[in-house]
This record gives sequence, structure tokens and C-alpha cells, in this order.
Amino acid sequence: MIRAHQINYKHKEFHILDGVDVSLGYGEFLAIVGPNGAGKSSLMSVLANEVKSGKQKILFKNKPIGEWEVLELSKHKAKFSQHNSNDIPLDVKDVVMMGRYPYFDAQPRKEDLEAMNHMMYETDVFHLKDREYNTLSGGEKQRVHLSRVMAQLQNDIAHKLIFLDEPLNNLDVKHQYRALEIIKNFTRKANSAIVVLHDLNLAAQFADKILLMKSGRVSAYGTPEEVFTAENISKAYNFPCTICDHPITNNPMIIFG
Repeated sequence: MIRAHQINYKHKEFHILDGVDVSLGYGEFLAIVGPNGAGKSSLMSVLANEVKSGKQKILFKNKPIGEWEVLELSKHKAKFSQHNSNDIPLDVKDVVMMGRYPYFDAQPRKEDLEAMNHMMYETDVFHLKDREYNTLSGGEKQRVHLSRVMAQLQNDIAHKLIFLDEPLNNLDVKHQYRALEIIKNFTRKANSAIVVLHDLNLAAQFADKILLMKSGRVSAYGTPEEVFTAENISKAYNFPCTICDHPITNNPMIIFG
């Protein structure tokens, strides 16, 4: 799906990413985790072709991502950003419809309306569709943007890729799980997802692969069982932890302290 080798990125004189390798297959859910300032969001921006990292080539579907035509690429990959505007003078349904802009010129088609409504139901914002976006709570706005980004990839193209940078911000427990279930269901259809998460236990429960970062470098990469060891986590976060089996899922469960 996407491959990148030895990604280096610096801003002014600050080295933000140093020799990062990433490889993601079809149908995989990759969680990027690590402490604040580890380079998680920067890595995602480089992989999504939003910032340039130098001479390194990033291959998306075996083609350099910089060689994709912008409109065509928008039908194959989408990105949920960590920071979205809090001031959008539109109704909720119109914000979600922004995700369908690659598919029509003037008026939405039937397929666009169906994709919009479907994702509003999935993210539990359909009942808010006629509300002004600016009147929503932080968590409601977050779900609207998740709906918008997921609606963008409602098409018949095989093997799509979605980037989500901290999609669980401001969400309550129910909607955190619902958001991750939506992403997981997306990957079960041979699509792929790269997600920045802070909750390690949710990452262990939902992700197929974990990329643990510290100081712009890869600290560990592999399955949750391989990456989430007391040694790896304590070293990355500089804080003690204990690992045990989750009593229901048997995934690694991280207890700090």
C-alpha cells in the first residue's frame, strides 16, 4: 500500500524525523504512538505528501506519491487532521459534503448524498445534520470531520488509505470506540489506515501493527504483542509501566505507574 525508507525531515535547524522506515500492507491498521514531540504528526504529514522530506521517495500503490494527480489521489487517500477550524459558517451536512467535492462540479449526485448520509449515521451526527457547525461541542465537531473524511473514500476504488491524526480528541468513551470500529471496518475491506493515537490500550485492541516513536526515530515496530513490552514503553515514555493480558481480548494491557 505505502512504503517509505529513511525519512528525514527538519524544520529550520530542528531535526524532527531521523531515518524513519514505514511499510504498510493492504488491509492493515497501523497505530503510531509515542510521547509528545516524538514526530508522530510530522511523520503522517510527510507520508500524506503534505510536506516534503527531501529526496526520499514515498511509494503509494507502487508509484511515487508526488507523481499522483491531485484529484485522482483524493479518491484513493484521505487525511483527518489533528487541527480543524472551529469556525465554519455551514450546516453540518454541508461540512460533511465537503468530503465529496472530488466527485462533482456544481451539484451533488445521488451517490454523494448517499455517502454523506451513510457516514453521518455511522458517526452518530445524522441528527445534527441541519445544525450550524459552529454551535456544536468539540466532540460533535470531531465526529463531523470524521464523517467528512470517511465520506471522501466512499467509492468503488480498491485498496484505499486513510490517515487520521488523533481522531479521538474530545470524544467520550462510546464515540471513541465507535470511531475505531468504523476505521477497523474500513480496513477489513482490504483498505488501510494509519492512525495517531495516545491511548495505548485502544491501540493494542484495534491496531494490527504499532509504530512506537521517540525523538523522531522508530523505537519499536511490530504487532501489539511485539511492541508493547514494559521495556519498550518505559524507555519511550520515560515512565514505569506493567504489561498484563486484557481479561476479555487477551491483548496487551498497559498499566502505568
